[in-house]
Amino acid sequence: MARRSLDRFDENSPLAATVRRLCLADFDGPATTSFDAVAAWQPLLDRGTELWLDTGDANAAAALWCSEFTALTTNNTLLNKEVQKGIYDELVPGAAAAVHEGNPEIDEASAVLEIAFILNAVHGLKLVAQFGAKVSVELHTDLAHDLEASVAYGRRYFSICPSHFIVKVPLTAEGIVAARRLRDDGIPINFTLGFSARQNLLIAAAAQPAYCNVFMGRVNAFFADRGFGDGVNAGERATAASQRTLIELRNAGISDTRQIGASMRGPAQVPSLAGLDVYTMPAPVAAAYLEQALGTSSHGINDDFPVTFVDGVDAGKDGLHVFWDVDAESRAAVDALASQPVADLDGDGVRRILGEHGAASFFPSFTAEELERVSADGKIPEVAPWLSGVHDGRLAWDTMLTIAGLQSFATDQGALDDRIRTVTTG
Repeated sequence: MARRSLDRFDENSPLAATVRRLCLADFDGPATTSFDAVAAWQPLLDRGTELWLDTGDANAAAALWCSEFTALTTNNTLLNKEVQKGIYDELVPGAAAAVHEGNPEIDEASAVLEIAFILNAVHGLKLVAQFGAKVSVELHTDLAHDLEASVAYGRRYFSICPSHFIVKVPLTAEGIVAARRLRDDGIPINFTLGFSARQNLLIAAAAQPAYCNVFMGRVNAFFADRGFGDGVNAGERATAASQRTLIELRNAGISDTRQIGASMRGPAQVPSLAGLDVYTMPAPVAAAYLEQALGTSSHGINDDFPVTFVDGVDAGKDGLHVFWDVDAESRAAVDALASQPVADLDGDGVRRILGEHGAASFFPSFTAEELERVSADGKIPEVAPWLSGVHDGRLAWDTMLTIAGLQSFATDQGALDDRIRTVTTG
């Protein structure tokens, strides 16, 4: 299908040029400081794991940063926490003026989107300047289902700091295509909001980003909070299975996507997953690991991660194996999609191909009322409203966690946007 031309927000527009100059105005380049080594991290590096911190808080990162760390991940929630501190309140009015100068006809919603982009980019540059690290910067949640805007803003992030920015794209059908187009442009992508091996098979084979994730702590919380079991090892098992899936793709020459272990909730997960491609650790997890001197011993990504269910739970019937088992239909559907020119598709095309091959549960359609219910549930969806959909194959729990995560990010993005409006209007 023909691609529609990008609008005024593309990387070559006058507005984009104005915004880029504003973002770079106080940026003197990446830090060149040499950081001390911390020997406790070396055994993990020896096992092949790259170490990142999952925080937007520069002070929290500085307390832990050492030569073994290479990157930081931020997201809509983490950026909102920083913006709500008021640290960018002086920047916002000037950013608003620049946006309106760059495009006098811009409407309020688009202006807020643009200012939020500026805050994300400026905060990312602040981290680059302080630590010399790669930094993941995330698309605005309003763009999650807007293919062309996702591509445009992804390119714009990269043009601001091509040496250090990694663009985060969320797991939607449109995100699959956007990530593939950006990857084809040579832009490193951190594909976010993944929860299972089958989702990351889809992401790696079709979008081929630099990185994908399993939010392992969220998986554990789902099992525990919804009464399926104690939650122990569920996220770890999903992460290990996803890593093995990606290794299969690498060995077959299909994709070089690397696995990130995200949403780490406790220091014990650090040694238990040694050998994973990448960790992105919240600052409290990294600090606790050092304080407890857990080491790595013989633990690692090839361990067995048994998951215990409470009596009466039929894990197979209730679709709970979806986090670590990749069924034949999912594999066939992914193969069918990956055989197409993915960059030339749109979101509907992705959904159609997957649906035709029995895997519509990757990207099911939701009514407005259903999305409101997901938002009301928070990050961990309730079971009862969705169980029949899981039983009939329309839904899957990994998908439900992805939708819940995106809705949660949207809530935090909305709070950030509200702060922009408040500061802008005085």
